[in-house]
Amino acid sequence: MKRFFTLFTLMLVAAVAVAQEDYKGANLYFEPEQMPDMKLFLPGPPAEGSVEFSNDLAIYELGKQIRQQDKEAAAAAQAQSDNRLANLCKQFSAPFGIEISEHNTPQIYLLLRDGVITCVKSIIGPKEHYKRIRPFAYHKEGTLMPDREGMLHQNGSFPSGHTLRGWATALLLMEVNPDNAEQLLSLGYQYGQSRVISGYHWQSDVDASRLVAAAAVAKLHTSPRFIKQMKRAKREYRRLTR
Repeated sequence: MKRFFTLFTLMLVAAVAVAQEDYKGANLYFEPEQMPDMKLFLPGPPAEGSVEFSNDLAIYELGKQIRQQDKEAAAAAQAQSDNRLANLCKQFSAPFGIEISEHNTPQIYLLLRDGVITCVKSIIGPKEHYKRIRPFAYHKEGTLMPDREGMLHQNGSFPSGHTLRGWATALLLMEVNPDNAEQLLSLGYQYGQSRVISGYHWQSDVDASRLVAAAAVAKLHTSPRFIKQMKRAKREYRRLTR
């Protein structure tokens, strides 16, 4: 298990919250209130004293051990990896099979820009509703990214926005290139686990976000504009890989 999580750390540690200007120009497929409301289809964060919260505490301790033992390597990985759209595209380019960028794959880029930010905005309300304390604040301990602690100290932990971005990106790209599904899903999974290792999210935050991402991506498929954009993205991929 330790080696399993260590691999996650070395391969990907998500860092700063996405800058709003990074998604400037995004054309939402749905407004947040039109997206599935996680408060109505998922339970809230585990209560203290519950079995589920005990699991969160145990996994936090495992992540803490990894942070302490592999801090230098993890910090090096983190320095090259943040949550901006351009870097998200860069990170997923290898498992996708071609370079994803606004210049090289404009239709795939647009699919991700509009699709991912539509999904992300759907959790703004729930994060404010639950206002769950983040693990580093709960334990009064440090993280891998101390420069972000002040800003995120009061920001809700449940669900994880980084995880939602990573899992939604994996699901969308898997539809464009189903042959590389396992590689894309593996990275999407690691994207969320890195938040646990870094000390910024509980495991239940991450688990919930994957379910929210799946529901949100399913909702995207009810948008005629999304369906058209997905077709454009698939045509672009075929043209670039034939």
